[in-house]
Amino acid sequence: MPNRLAHETSPYLLQHADNPVDWWPWSAEAFEEARRTGRPVLLSVGYSSCHWCHVMAHESFEDEATAAYLNEHFVSVKVDREERPDVDAVYMEAVQAATGQGGWPMTVFLTPDAEPFYFGTYFPPEPRHGMASFRQVLEGVSGAWAERRDEVAEVAGKITRDLAEREMNFGDSSAPGEEDLAGALLGLTREYDATRGGFGGAPKFPPSMVIEFLLRHHARTGSEGALQMAVDTCERMARGGLYDQLGGGFARYSVDRDWVVPHFEKMLYDNALLCRVYAHLWRATGSESARRVALETADFLVRELRTTEGGFASALDADSDDGSGRHVEGAYYAWTPAELREVLGDADAELAARHFGVTEEGTFEEGASVLQLPQQEGVVDAEKVASLRERLLAARAERPAPGRDDKVVAAWNGLAVAALAETGAYFDRPDLVEAAIGAADLLVRLHMDEHARLARTSKDGQVGSNAGVLEDYADVAEGFLALASVTGEGVWLEFAGFLLDHVLAQFTDAESGALYDTAADAEQLIRRPQDPTDNATPSGWSAAAGALLTYAAQTGAEPHRAAAERALGVVKALGPRAPRFIGWGLAVAEALLDGPREVAVVGDAGDPATTALRRTALLGTAPGAVVAFGAPESDELPLLAGRPLVDGSPAAYVCRHFVCDAPTTDPEELRATLISPNA
Repeated sequence: MPNRLAHETSPYLLQHADNPVDWWPWSAEAFEEARRTGRPVLLSVGYSSCHWCHVMAHESFEDEATAAYLNEHFVSVKVDREERPDVDAVYMEAVQAATGQGGWPMTVFLTPDAEPFYFGTYFPPEPRHGMASFRQVLEGVSGAWAERRDEVAEVAGKITRDLAEREMNFGDSSAPGEEDLAGALLGLTREYDATRGGFGGAPKFPPSMVIEFLLRHHARTGSEGALQMAVDTCERMARGGLYDQLGGGFARYSVDRDWVVPHFEKMLYDNALLCRVYAHLWRATGSESARRVALETADFLVRELRTTEGGFASALDADSDDGSGRHVEGAYYAWTPAELREVLGDADAELAARHFGVTEEGTFEEGASVLQLPQQEGVVDAEKVASLRERLLAARAERPAPGRDDKVVAAWNGLAVAALAETGAYFDRPDLVEAAIGAADLLVRLHMDEHARLARTSKDGQVGSNAGVLEDYADVAEGFLALASVTGEGVWLEFAGFLLDHVLAQFTDAESGALYDTAADAEQLIRRPQDPTDNATPSGWSAAAGALLTYAAQTGAEPHRAAAERALGVVKALGPRAPRFIGWGLAVAEALLDGPREVAVVGDAGDPATTALRRTALLGTAPGAVVAFGAPESDELPLLAGRPLVDGSPAAYVCRHFVCDAPTTDPEELRATLISPNA
């Protein structure tokens, strides 16, 4: 019989709806039940494409005996971290403070007042590798709760007080300058893997936000070192197993330093961020490889993640059926030489094995290989390779596909809107721009209420009950601002303004300018989460600073620019010390140092001269430059006001730091004004 999770919209929670565990969703009622029965709370946090979450679910939460013990001694609460990043952040901070590490599944034991007192991540069904079994942990916690409750309550109270008193030093409220960004670049250089690309050792994550900083720093200063790190890292990632050589798109991370074997789950946020990175790399260098990867990744997003309602699903699982009924990580993506021969025949299989690095011993598990693009000797027959890819892709489509998390997350859809809008504009792909508009429409229609407040998630056209957090407001605003630049439609700028007004009113500390992850009137947890560091996605803090700065450049709104500058104080504090974890903040700081430049293109939409100027403006590499275009006398976008044609011809106006250049009708002249004098 299904438990309470059967009524939820989260695919992760629904995966547990048939567990024998009597799960509760995170709710006041769950904690009221704990108080009424005098039982502690087991909080289990994960997400639908998390491999070890599936393992623990199968081993423990589907086990009748374990479930019976849980149901007798605990109130069990299951949380999807992607739906409730605030709950996840607060208790993950406690787990990391207590154990020195964190991860998912996250397992935390709480008092009925939601105060944590014992922590862990994955627990096995039997003791192994020095780890206690899950049953041993449950019995230990239950015994302590029954026999030493006052002591447990005292520990929980102390942990909660310690969390509440932890003050992060966010630096002052002044934005970083030249020296701070140069210091960040030096720090990145020290951590750069010059042999393999990327930063640090294994596991290796795609550093998309850091690459955005490197590209902007190069554009502003001419630093060849910054550009080289970006180019080489992108090249190595795109040639490795991290990138899906058949279907496009990137996996979550590489388990090794060489980008060979990925953790196979494919996340919307990674692919949105990387699609944009490769489009920007092409814009900076003209690299044909970057163009191909940007477009293939955009096509992957639309083909495999777009939902019926026009939004984008959250993820594809790492695991899938290997054809024998077993769920195995990477089964959908890996190939043996025998499988190549079965699809391609002997001669073509030999060519494919050489081209994609498939070996007899395998690069993955059980003799299978993850497809790569090793450096080739001699000339490659592009048509032949395209044929091999098509045939292998068609054969792969016959395999059992990985599961899809159909939850639409507002923030990640905002990132996808920005990526698809820009990629579509750069490469003359109006279908990609239309896909971006479709997702933006869904966000407005379903996720925004009449007060422009955002809901975090929806599924199958049904909006979820969880309020948007800072990253939702910031990333959706970022997407809308990109659409305004690409389409010239002022309504997207207006919607972005509504969202950013909420950022100023509900998420910003009026005295310090610091930003919180949850709104002032959101559900009160044991601590109000606040994290400025960029991890898998831009932090809400960095994303908000970027969107506020762009909006201010488009509209002249001084409060928004001032808020962006104050928020960037954290980059001054963290940039030189931990540049890998403040990449988007550094990229926004580059835009602030450069202006950002404001470009207005006026002219009739059907005039080829207007098109040429508009395209030149969109392809300008000046960090964070904003673009407005429209007909003469248009009131669609503020930057167009008072900008007439020049001698009857379409014209471009460029302003920076409150100073404007003379208008130009020449695309080449415009291009020159969008290159930094330092570059």
